[in-house]
Amino acid sequence: MLKDWWKEDAIGIPNLVTETPGPKSKIMHANTARYMKGLSSQVKLFPVCFDKGFGITLTDVDGNKYLDFSSGIYVTSLGHCHPKVSEAVAFWAKRLMNAHDFTTPIKEKLMVKMAEILPGGLNAIQLYSDGTSAVEAALRAARAITNKHEFLSAYRDFHGKSMGAVSCAQMYRSETLSYGPTRVPGFYMVPRPDPYRPLWTKPDGTIDTDAYIAFYETFIKEGTVGNVAAFVLEPAQGWAGSIFPPDDYFPKLKALCDKYKILIYDDEVLAGMGRTGEWLTLNHWGVIPDIVTFGKSFGNGFPVTAMVVREENGSALEKISASSSYGGNPMACAAALASIEVIEEEELLQNVRSVGDIFMKIMNEMKYRHSIIGDVKGKGFLLGIELVKDRTTKEPFDEAGKLVYQKAFRKGLAWIPAGHILRMSPPLIMDEKHAKMGMDIIEEAISEVEKEFGY
Repeated sequence: MLKDWWKEDAIGIPNLVTETPGPKSKIMHANTARYMKGLSSQVKLFPVCFDKGFGITLTDVDGNKYLDFSSGIYVTSLGHCHPKVSEAVAFWAKRLMNAHDFTTPIKEKLMVKMAEILPGGLNAIQLYSDGTSAVEAALRAARAITNKHEFLSAYRDFHGKSMGAVSCAQMYRSETLSYGPTRVPGFYMVPRPDPYRPLWTKPDGTIDTDAYIAFYETFIKEGTVGNVAAFVLEPAQGWAGSIFPPDDYFPKLKALCDKYKILIYDDEVLAGMGRTGEWLTLNHWGVIPDIVTFGKSFGNGFPVTAMVVREENGSALEKISASSSYGGNPMACAAALASIEVIEEEELLQNVRSVGDIFMKIMNEMKYRHSIIGDVKGKGFLLGIELVKDRTTKEPFDEAGKLVYQKAFRKGLAWIPAGHILRMSPPLIMDEKHAKMGMDIIEEAISEVEKEFGY
């Protein structure tokens, strides 16, 4: 077992030998930014140039070593360059790189393994090379299965960047019409319960899940033409800031969808494959979806994604031209199979559950020490800290979020910004020692920001 393969490289991190970003990073980023446009907010806020990664460690071109709390934005969940995954990809890179959708020995093994770990007859599978392609295929599959054309999705979900996927998510871009001027016809959005910012509450002030479900039923009757194929949902909202619904939400939503013969489409591209301590995050609530998509960490950095439907609906995939040029190539299948095997062999689901409890304990203690922390949230290694200007008004504190992100990065923590909600997605291999180390860095940055703003 390779369980401790990464620990020697992590000795002494973070280790900063220059200012950060360092001089080489600044030059290389400036040269790149001359030509590459549309960079993410995390790069704009901290334009470092990374040179290598190993386990929970990232090293930049100036020799600075960082503790990784990002996993390449939820991608390298088993740690950077896991030996088993890297060797599996290298083997097929030298043997057979692509055979379109013909069967290969490694694809056969992956199909059997996926059917083994997924619940409820979810074993009709198609493979892709990016999350958006898998999502688009899932939307086409939902229409083929139901012969219906409309979709419901939730405020603040994120499902990708092509037109169908974008139409399932927030499209508002201020004065820019790049996502408009309208959604694809037949796509509708409804509010989703956020326990910290509920739209509907009970008399005792707690969130009223039944009110959301009742609204959905009214909307199906009044806002659609009665041809809803699927409800498209993230099991936990990652891009929005690691937001989890109340525990009764998904069981009640499943009952409503069954009543109207609407499919549950569970987009696990971000949250799946162990990040919350389960193969499917939806498993936490005992709900089996009709369609599921995987991505990001599925191949631990190698571009491979999947769309899966229940066995009884597998024939629908014959109707949607499901194959793709790169999906399911031998290198991709090798990366995905090795990643699943690593999670099993290194007992990472158990690690995520136990260390995840430690993360939540630390964050709840931090909440009482810092007045700008309004809420903490998470399961396993999908975590968030919500910063507010005032706990009574809950006004988002975006300026503080950006500063905390930059300050912690300068202290050697590589992670993800999300406006006023700080997002953390450490590699699933992380132990208690390094979990506490990363949270100490974040708390130190929060303390400094509070002082700067006079709290």
